[in-house]
Amino acid sequence: MSAEGGTRAIVAALSANLGIAVTKFVAWLLTSSSSMLAESIHSVADSGNQALLLIGGKRAQREATPQHPFGYGRERYIYAFIVSIVLFSVGGLFALYEAYHKVQHREGIHSWQWVPVVVLAVAIGLESYSFHTAIKESNRVRGETSWAGFVRRAKAPELPVVLLEDLGALVGLVLAMFGVVLTLITGDGLWDAIGTAGIGLLLVTIAVILAIETKSLLLGEAAGPEEVARIEQAILAGGDVERIIHMKTLHLGPEELLVAVKIAVPRAERADELARHIDETEARIREAVPIARVIYIEPDIFRSTAPAS
Repeated sequence: MSAEGGTRAIVAALSANLGIAVTKFVAWLLTSSSSMLAESIHSVADSGNQALLLIGGKRAQREATPQHPFGYGRERYIYAFIVSIVLFSVGGLFALYEAYHKVQHREGIHSWQWVPVVVLAVAIGLESYSFHTAIKESNRVRGETSWAGFVRRAKAPELPVVLLEDLGALVGLVLAMFGVVLTLITGDGLWDAIGTAGIGLLLVTIAVILAIETKSLLLGEAAGPEEVARIEQAILAGGDVERIIHMKTLHLGPEELLVAVKIAVPRAERADELARHIDETEARIREAVPIARVIYIEPDIFRSTAPAS
């Protein structure tokens, strides 16, 4: 469900940003407003980012190969990390450069003065629709988790990325409107530069947050506490397992989990009984946590450490 919901949110954001980018560029060509140029580049960067997320999702569906025996699920994390780099460099740094350039040449908006206001108003409406779609799809998988916790703990990167991008886009549009309106009122291009600088700082901040969160996914995150508890309960549900000696989990992708566990079994078990108990334990784990696709179970005899004399 999270993959399908993420795709819907990405397509909605991509459709909105492509239309917004064209209108913003037209407004910039007519008015030479730096806020409009910064927002134009912002929308182009967002559109490219959403295309990257779609490519990552498609490539992650490839079957495992001998060279990549655990599949390509992490490609979704790699492309999400690239998104943060694009947002930082193309969106944020360009906007900050444009703000600096505008401070040096503080020209007001002297022609087509109504165009940027209308374009920004329309863009706010379109971005609000995209943001609403991202919120709706996120609520399907977020549960009772707070929004900050959802962004930090979500294993599927697409929805958090689109949420932050859309939030940044809306706030950026408000900053652009602020700069454009005050420039029109005062005739001083400094306000346009301030709005542009605000957009740049906002994009850099969001890009850093995305990079930090995606880096954690790339390094490899364990299953969440609730999933770990269900796995442990499933292992111990059969009378064939005395205890869990140790267990480790790792997300191979958003919907694929590796489980490696060492279990203590009775000393008198025969090989055929042991094999049957391991198969039954694997079946219970998969029933409790369906995304547990790769499971390694090592049987052992539990030996408590003798106290030091």
